[in-house]
Amino acid sequence: MMTERKLATLLRREGYKVTPQRRAILKIVTETHDHLTPAALYERVQKAQPHIGLVTIYRTIQILEQLGLICEMHAERTSRSYLLKRASEHHHHIVCSGCGTVTDVTHCELEKLQEQLAKETGFEIDGHILEFFGYCRQCQRLKAE
Repeated sequence: MMTERKLATLLRREGYKVTPQRRAILKIVTETHDHLTPAALYERVQKAQPHIGLVTIYRTIQILEQLGLICEMHAERTSRSYLLKRASEHHHHIVCSGCGTVTDVTHCELEKLQEQLAKETGFEIDGHILEFFGYCRQCQRLKAE
């Protein structure tokens, strides 16, 4: 399990400073199981660090994403949210267009398609994002009423 302390150690090992503001961000990221938008993360972190700037939130998210410690998803087709990677496995998302519920999907058989696309286009593909949008069971029932 990834803890605030482990994340701080990884950041230091990569040459990043672990300030009180970053530590507060790491604490929220490791304690939540929800996908957080930068605005939601900012709101939660401000309770512990009232003088934190939104720029610090974005910079820390960028660092964590570059290090492969969080995953990004494109919720509501326009905003982005982030979640701590709980396992080394590759995963995708199903997002409810009604209530915003996110379900992680760990089954992925896109490697063959990725290899084929690389051969056809000459790209060196280093990753992909796949998200499905639809309505969860509860929202389907609400729509049917």
